[in-house]
Amino acid sequence: MLNRLGFPRVGEHRRFVAAMLADTVGSGLFLPVTLLYFLGTTDLSLVEIGSALSLSALLTMPGAFAVGSLVDRFGPRALMLVGNLVQATGMVAYLWADSVVEVAFWTTLLNIGRQAFWGSFGNVVTAISVPGEREMWFGFLQAVRNLGFSVGGVLAGIALQIGTHAAFYSVVVVNAATFVLAFVLLLGVPDHRTAPVADTSGEGWAVVLRDRAYLRLVLGQLGFVAGMMVLNVALPVYVVETVGLPGWVVGAIFTLNTALIGLGQGLVVRRMTGRVRARMMGLAQLVFVASYAMFAVAGWLPVWLAVLVMLVGAAVYTGGELVGGPVFSATAAEAAPDHLRGRYLGLFQLSWGLGGAVAPLTFTWLLEHGQVTIWWVLALIGLAGAAYLQRLPRVLPSSGLRITERVDV
Repeated sequence: MLNRLGFPRVGEHRRFVAAMLADTVGSGLFLPVTLLYFLGTTDLSLVEIGSALSLSALLTMPGAFAVGSLVDRFGPRALMLVGNLVQATGMVAYLWADSVVEVAFWTTLLNIGRQAFWGSFGNVVTAISVPGEREMWFGFLQAVRNLGFSVGGVLAGIALQIGTHAAFYSVVVVNAATFVLAFVLLLGVPDHRTAPVADTSGEGWAVVLRDRAYLRLVLGQLGFVAGMMVLNVALPVYVVETVGLPGWVVGAIFTLNTALIGLGQGLVVRRMTGRVRARMMGLAQLVFVASYAMFAVAGWLPVWLAVLVMLVGAAVYTGGELVGGPVFSATAAEAAPDHLRGRYLGLFQLSWGLGGAVAPLTFTWLLEHGQVTIWWVLALIGLAGAAYLQRLPRVLPSSGLRITERVDV
């Protein structure tokens, strides 16, 4: 049952949806001010803070494998509950973190909690939905996440405007409270645990890593992940530093992106009904490429026209996100066997961790080597990814299904 925006009826799953919203409001509140928080409350330099955060990201990347095994053994809800408590603990500890080692340690703990929470997310969504509705559910929850991030971002802007130690500490306390709230909400969510099977952790991962068809999906996802990193990593620097546009343009781009996802995600999924998943995954890459061309052109235009082209390009870019996000997630979930879905989705989630670790360094290097270099490189990645994904249905049947097509289970 869908509403006018093309989203499913929440019904008995409202506590789960509310927990998603609470978690993302907190994350949207703190993530935009992370660097500024430590600059404002410690004596650490920007380089020291960046090094601590990068180190913690690298240290927690292998955690995706552990989370996948634990989800299969204890169920996704248990891991989401633990993830919220761990994140709340790490966030509270930030109030006293004032050295590189302390920042790296508590950030690592936070990242582990985040992995546990979001590494379980796809398993719960798969459990509460049925084949034929998974794109709708993943799309709906993506819209909910964006709503949470936008609310948190507004609150973060208020804290930055105040700029006092008390304001920064309040951000940390509120973020920790949202994790606790999400924990309480999830206590009322059913335990969507798959019946255990005779399978050891080692044998389980051996099966996953030998599944060449699924590994090809993960590889194809990397091109989409590269595109998804553009909004947060490359565009702010490109807009302000490379092209020299006013700083408010960055805020306008983020606002436009959030609004389009919130209002358009369900409608886009409905529009894709009957389309082959692999073709839509490829289309998402091509839409990204079109936006890259607009971003590159904007750098050669007068300021007023460049602002207009950047905003239109941002709308086109969001279209790629709207098309690809739900389809990749639904395909990955349905391609995994029930008793190993935690491990399979843990491997799939690893592509996001890899993108988050590689994109900042790679994108900044490309931006320093010419005004349009980054867009040429990303366009080539997008075109190659789109072509590569069209061959995926030959080995991975779930990628050849039509969106919202019901299958027997």
